[in-house]
Amino acid sequence: MSDDHNSRTPKDSHYARLRRAHRDRAQQKPGRHAPPAGPDAGDGIVRLYGLHTVRAALDNPKRRIKRLCITRNAATRLELTDVAALPFPVETVEPREIDRLLGPDAVHQGALLEAEPLKPAPLRDLDGAALVLVLDQVTDPHNVGAIMRSAVAFGVNALVTTARHSPAESGVLAKAASGALEHIDHLTVRNLAEALEELAQAGFQTIGLDSDGPKRLESTFEADRIALVLGAEGKGLRQKTRETVSALARLDVPGAIRSLNVSNAAAVSLYAACRHLKTISDTE
Repeated sequence: MSDDHNSRTPKDSHYARLRRAHRDRAQQKPGRHAPPAGPDAGDGIVRLYGLHTVRAALDNPKRRIKRLCITRNAATRLELTDVAALPFPVETVEPREIDRLLGPDAVHQGALLEAEPLKPAPLRDLDGAALVLVLDQVTDPHNVGAIMRSAVAFGVNALVTTARHSPAESGVLAKAASGALEHIDHLTVRNLAEALEELAQAGFQTIGLDSDGPKRLESTFEADRIALVLGAEGKGLRQKTRETVSALARLDVPGAIRSLNVSNAAAVSLYAACRHLKTISDTE
């Protein structure tokens, strides 16, 4: 512990004094000065927490980090041997301090990072992309985070969501993504039907997943560029989306339940798409 204390620079000590003064003021006037408790900090800042999430954010050069709160144990597990050398303020705290900031339900594992959200890009020319995942108003951040994790695992080149009726970046979404948020291009569009038409013009076969689709997904694949389109829980694909995709396909499930959770459906369909694309690659 003495080594950690001696490694601090005058600048770190200055920041520490400022932070202590701020906390003292917040305790005196909690209604006016205390930072809001919960997964997000407000003022355009998101709170990312959990070891995998924080590690991925630290390694992402595009991520603009404002502050890191971390326990000594978490710093060791993340191999942060010299937190004073990081180019942003760092607080070594007890777990209960992070509990206070995030609330009792967040599984933070001793690591909390405050940062600016990543900026989604508009739909652009996806040169070299073979597999794209499109979400039609999937609003649950847990589902979108889980979908991102599967998308990165299966090598998806980009995730396309609508600018409205899609969850904003948040600590909950990032935790569900388990670091995947930092590893996938996230594109947002205002009009999904127009975006699907643009993808089709670029050579993508756009396939909408529907439990009543006329063909099995495996027998639907035809192109060497695939854009899979999944709809929201419950209502599925919107009618305009169904009319715009190149094909509608179903996942054959033999059990009594005919549909899967959207994040599970994404993983299964991505596996099938990857097998199709690999078959094409192997025959070229």
